[in-house]
Amino acid sequence: MTSEPADPEILDNDVMETLDEDNNLTRDFVDRVLDAVESGDHDEVRRLVEPLHEADIADLLEQTPSDQRGVLAVAMGDLMSADVLAEVNDYVREDIIDALQPAQVADLAGQLDTDDAVAIIEDMEIEDQQAVLAELDPEDRAVIEDALSYPEESAGRIMQRELVAVPEHMTVGQLIDYLRDHQDLTTEFWEVFVVDPQHKPVGTCKLSWIMRSQRKVPVSEVMKREQTLIPVDMDQEEVALRFQKYALISAAVVDQSGRLVGVITADDIVHIIQEEADEDILRLSGAGEGDINEPIADSYKARVRWLIANLGTAMVASFIIAQFGAAIETMVALAVLMPIVASIGGNAGTQTLAVTVRALATNQLTQSNTVRSIWREIRVALLIGATIAVIAGLGAGFIFSNWLLAGVIAAAILCNIALAGLSGVAIPVLLDRLDQDPAVSSSIFVTMITDSMGFLIFLGLAVFSGLAG
Repeated sequence: MTSEPADPEILDNDVMETLDEDNNLTRDFVDRVLDAVESGDHDEVRRLVEPLHEADIADLLEQTPSDQRGVLAVAMGDLMSADVLAEVNDYVREDIIDALQPAQVADLAGQLDTDDAVAIIEDMEIEDQQAVLAELDPEDRAVIEDALSYPEESAGRIMQRELVAVPEHMTVGQLIDYLRDHQDLTTEFWEVFVVDPQHKPVGTCKLSWIMRSQRKVPVSEVMKREQTLIPVDMDQEEVALRFQKYALISAAVVDQSGRLVGVITADDIVHIIQEEADEDILRLSGAGEGDINEPIADSYKARVRWLIANLGTAMVASFIIAQFGAAIETMVALAVLMPIVASIGGNAGTQTLAVTVRALATNQLTQSNTVRSIWREIRVALLIGATIAVIAGLGAGFIFSNWLLAGVIAAAILCNIALAGLSGVAIPVLLDRLDQDPAVSSSIFVTMITDSMGFLIFLGLAVFSGLAG
């Protein structure tokens, strides 16, 4: 559940002083709060924090050192609301939950929509989960336990159980009266789902259609029968792609029997798209989760293994260079120019790799157009390679006054960029066909190919042409 942003015009002067021109908390304000926390002045903490919007309180907690977050959460008292807990970063949330009693966590989770409550509880240790679940109302506990039974990052985890479903024999007037009379219905929804006696969705009605129709008109006449149904076990990334493809605002989630069990809304999808995009970018760089609040040990383990892998690929490239040691000794210019070949090829491969991984993630690159896409990237690489080769060849020729050397480096750059284009698209496609995440290890293979083959092509051409040997 996301809170509405505060209107700056209705904020008093004290609150405005806490925000800079970019609408971020000022350093002075954060320091004032932390000083109050350190001195144990909880009243001052609440006085300072109370005027803030929930999103700003979440920012304050994220800017607080890890060892003080729990103390700050306790000091804020009831200002540490469910909305704040839903807004904060996962690692920050862990620090806060560790400082709260299970009953407090259960109280906060009970105030949230199911999907937000599940997001909070699913990351807890099993023992802590059980302690919190034991404090929940039986109805809330059953719903959350049901959600936790589905795979992580599936539709069942992110869907909301709060929805409005009615039978199709109702009239519009009866439906409106039903919405008005039943105060226990969810207050936030964009459409009403129409179900058959087995609770299987048969159509959907937008609220605008309902409000503009005559009371005596049957719901079956104003509902839309064609709808996009989301299987409960579908991966959240595929769910996001369906929302994007069909421009959905919300969609019904059905179980294996086809019965309506929940709804996913566009605001949930926005978070998923951001998470998946960030995840792919960080995996390409080998930076782990890339969160500044991530524990140092976790960041170390996530990053060091990729650098070790890079060290291995660098050693392969060094081995190739060593085989041409005599040639390099006879012509120092080769040592000067060969990093250019590898560097240009590596950057070209990275460009192609980024485009390909994105195309795979968004389902733009499929089995039906794989060959065409590979051929397209090769042609692009050849055009780029020819351009860079001419520029580099002319530069080398004028600087070293050796046009044979210019021809060698131009040919090497052209070949390496073409190879980079091929590997940049072929490797992630191959990994994807093998059911491996192309964003995780593609960059290692592409870098190894462009570095190693770049040196091999350049130095091999130099020897073959008689330029050095």
